[in-house]
Amino acid sequence: MKKANLFRALRSRNYKLYFSGQAISLIGTWIQSTAMSWLVYRLTNSSVLLGTTAFLSQIPNLFISPFVGVFLDRFSKHKILILTQTLLMFQALILSILTLTNTIQTWHILLLSLILGIINSIDAPTRQSFVIEMVERPEDLNNAIALNSLLFNVARLIGPTISGFLIALIGEGMCFLINALSYLAVIIALLFMKIKVKIPVISENIIKDLKAGFSYAFNFIVVRYILIFISLSSIFASIYSVLMPIFAKDILHGGPETLGILTGATGAGALIGAIYLAGRSKVRGIESIISYSFGTAGIGLLIFSLSRNIYTSILALFVTGLSFMLNSVCSNTLIQNVIENHIRGRVMSIYVMFFMGSMPIGSYIGGLLAKHIGAVNTVLLSGILCLICSLIYKVRLPILRKHIYSILDKRGIN
Repeated sequence: MKKANLFRALRSRNYKLYFSGQAISLIGTWIQSTAMSWLVYRLTNSSVLLGTTAFLSQIPNLFISPFVGVFLDRFSKHKILILTQTLLMFQALILSILTLTNTIQTWHILLLSLILGIINSIDAPTRQSFVIEMVERPEDLNNAIALNSLLFNVARLIGPTISGFLIALIGEGMCFLINALSYLAVIIALLFMKIKVKIPVISENIIKDLKAGFSYAFNFIVVRYILIFISLSSIFASIYSVLMPIFAKDILHGGPETLGILTGATGAGALIGAIYLAGRSKVRGIESIISYSFGTAGIGLLIFSLSRNIYTSILALFVTGLSFMLNSVCSNTLIQNVIENHIRGRVMSIYVMFFMGSMPIGSYIGGLLAKHIGAVNTVLLSGILCLICSLIYKVRLPILRKHIYSILDKRGIN
């Protein structure tokens, strides 16, 4: 695999700037995420509060993201990103100050998690739909989507591993401060971009435009199935992710370093998946990968739930991370290639609503089920359900493939 082929989207100046800034910022994001889960469990020793914290940081995606899409089709995504990244920086700074001064309380964590979720519900769909504006060559769009995931998972591999040791050495508060400072990299990168000015178009009927977005998404069979299955994938991924501190501390009898290693194993698997997809030039065939990835994710979760050995757990999470990454990137790539540009902002916002909006549901269900049936049985159940989803998707695959290839043929896409 040639380097030029793997990183071909970096030929675009704006995307190269974005990629560089995000490379630093995302590591900080994962450092904070790992430190937050450890802080919550250390202070409360509650699986329910672990789930609740994750729930609050993700649930705004379910309600806010679709409305964001209406405005994204009209206003400067570039300026919106500068604003959201700045607000995220201040959220992390406040969290670090409260923790470093030992004044942090449970309600602070819950409130700041909700604020984080609100900001991210605007930031995430903006980033998703902004990719096509940063890439100068249309044929590099798929590579840019895969590189975004590659970057995300390099950070997920490095961030939690660093965070585990940083928590032990300097505490959670410094981890939050490091994240706050890391946002400067992406903000500076955004400021150095050269973006064409877009004249704002004010809609007289936002609700009508919102309905048009949902109508387009759900009457389009390919998009409809992607939305359904990506939401299921997010729920299952969130269930095991939110329970990771319990597995690290109570089942594998480790500390924050163990949590970092387990999360890093997931990131390593996802990284391999992202590298594979970044080097892949064809869109055709990725619909099959979605089906297989559900199956391998289920196998990985089953093994992880039954494992009492750190090395077996690492291997299981590697497979799980690889599988969920293939699922999400293939779904994103597929939907970006079949939808129309004039409605891209709204559809991608609905995609974010289903993808990220399902995460809090999974997190809350995970925490609640773990309280009643235990963390092990909860992850075991999610693995079984993943296998069932794989079979259902495989049955529907011939119909979906017929519609997908028809669109790709008309657009001359391989």
